[in-house]
Amino acid sequence: MGTPIIETVALRVRDLHRSSAFYEGILGLQALSSGDAIREFGADPGAPPLLRLVEAPDARPKPARALGLYHVALLVPDRPSLAAVLRRLADAGVRLQGASDHHVSEALYLADPDGHGIEIYRDRPVKEWAYSQSGELYMTTDSLDLQELLSASDRGAGMPRGTMIGHIHLHVADLKKAETFYVEDLGFDVMVRSYPGALFVSAAGYHHHIGLNTWAGPNAAPPEDQTIGMMEFAIRAPRAPDGNVARHGENVISDPDGIRIRLID
Repeated sequence: MGTPIIETVALRVRDLHRSSAFYEGILGLQALSSGDAIREFGADPGAPPLLRLVEAPDARPKPARALGLYHVALLVPDRPSLAAVLRRLADAGVRLQGASDHHVSEALYLADPDGHGIEIYRDRPVKEWAYSQSGELYMTTDSLDLQELLSASDRGAGMPRGTMIGHIHLHVADLKKAETFYVEDLGFDVMVRSYPGALFVSAAGYHHHIGLNTWAGPNAAPPEDQTIGMMEFAIRAPRAPDGNVARHGENVISDPDGIRIRLID
């Protein structure tokens, strides 16, 4: 993938100690920095953090249906690394929310202690990806054989070096408005639009850097500052947005649903 497109995702959590035990003790990420109410985690000490956790003990619970984060997806370098993650999760008694073969990737799904969605996945080689006659990338959701995946495990001690945020998936209110923003304003390309209720966009031909869906329903709650959830994510957009995009400072913008995005040069 080269330079990551999604760099750091900031999450508001209720209990920093509890969340740290999950991300470091169970997932195997490294604590890169720590303050009274903020802790950053990654897989490479010299690289920018993948996740920034901000403690807010009095924050309201995450609504059952809300706009914003559906999941943040950690991309591991290869299949043995994914198998090692699965073994660690099984050893810790973590219950998966799902496990899927998307044809372009194999993925595990779970949630952190505050209910933030997490995907951990590995990509299949690009030469194995398939496209329709119209040029749309073929992606599906089939069951992943967990026992077969475990046979590839090398029992890694932690999240492997080279792990990055492969993509982020968002609940949005309107796919057309989201497409206008992420494609026309930020310059991403549509890779898949035939998946029910969803749109997948990317840069440089990747299967998707941003997933967008309306699965939270028409009455999903907008992001709020005092609620458990995603605060912002940092991104290298293919195109600099024009003046019509809502701004919250020099490098912070928001999409049509109020989801904050920090732009990286």
